[in-house]
Amino acid sequence: MGSLIALGIFLLIVFGLVIYTVIIYNGFVALKNNIEQNWSNIDVLLKQRYDELPKLIKVCEGYMQHEQKTLEAVVKARSMVNTAQDDEQKLQAQNTLTDTLKSLFMVVERYPDLKADAGFRQLSNRISEIEDQIADRRELYNASVTIYNTRLEQFPDVIIARAFNFDSRALWKIDPAHRQDVEVNFQQG
Repeated sequence: MGSLIALGIFLLIVFGLVIYTVIIYNGFVALKNNIEQNWSNIDVLLKQRYDELPKLIKVCEGYMQHEQKTLEAVVKARSMVNTAQDDEQKLQAQNTLTDTLKSLFMVVERYPDLKADAGFRQLSNRISEIEDQIADRRELYNASVTIYNTRLEQFPDVIIARAFNFDSRALWKIDPAHRQDVEVNFQQG
């Protein structure tokens, strides 16, 4: 009778461990899928921005013959996005594209006729709107990655994570150049 009780307790413990493992595993799957969904949501906006850029470049070309390097940098950054293979390359390519767009919009300041063009205004407003949405979605993506990576490192979840090969994910980080102070000059030229 005592061995039957011991066997029952043992089976209950094993059953509890199996249930606990399934719960932890399912939690990791849900977090991983949430990250994928957040990345996909960013990807939708990146595709929209990608599709709008040729139109913007076309409008700018007529006004900015002397700024060919800036336009070429935007085109090159756009093609980098197209050829990026893994998450790290995609993040870097998107950061480069964001940088070149900022450069383009700074150069546009020297072309009042271009700024006054209705087509340019509409496209630049659309791209600015998309950039704001991308920034919001990046925050959500990074929050999801942080929750997932934290769970990967917590005990006893780390045991399940290693057993089922759940790997940490990279946060979307900004280019270090964006952390530098901006020089502001109020002197009249």
